[in-house]
Amino acid sequence: MSHLEQTQADTNRIEAFRERRQQHNERIFEIDHLGIKRFFRLDSAAYEDGALDSRTKELLGLVASAVLRCDDCVDYHLDQCIDIGLTDEELYDALNVALVVGGSIVIPHLRHAVESIDLIRAGRGER
Repeated sequence: MSHLEQTQADTNRIEAFRERRQQHNERIFEIDHLGIKRFFRLDSAAYEDGALDSRTKELLGLVASAVLRCDDCVDYHLDQCIDIGLTDEELYDALNVALVVGGSIVIPHLRHAVESIDLIRAGRGER
């Protein structure tokens, strides 16, 4: 596989994640369970501006996701962070906190996150 083909396949990884997440969420919402709907709303509300702004909260979500070793969560929060204008330097600084808090077991998820940042930026024509 050429470098270009690999880059396209990797970029498709991010798009496939977005599509799979959307499909799974739609299926969950079909269940129409009050507790599940309340949790999803609580999750959304947690990232809205409050005493902490949404940028800070998304960075906290990114750090927690890396420490908890959830690559899907990392990709989701990276998408959100990039959407709201966070720079690579801000993302790397937050990921450094995750590495310090979580230790060396976070390194594979740091690798995943750095690759995802590059792929998300490339998919938006920023790289």
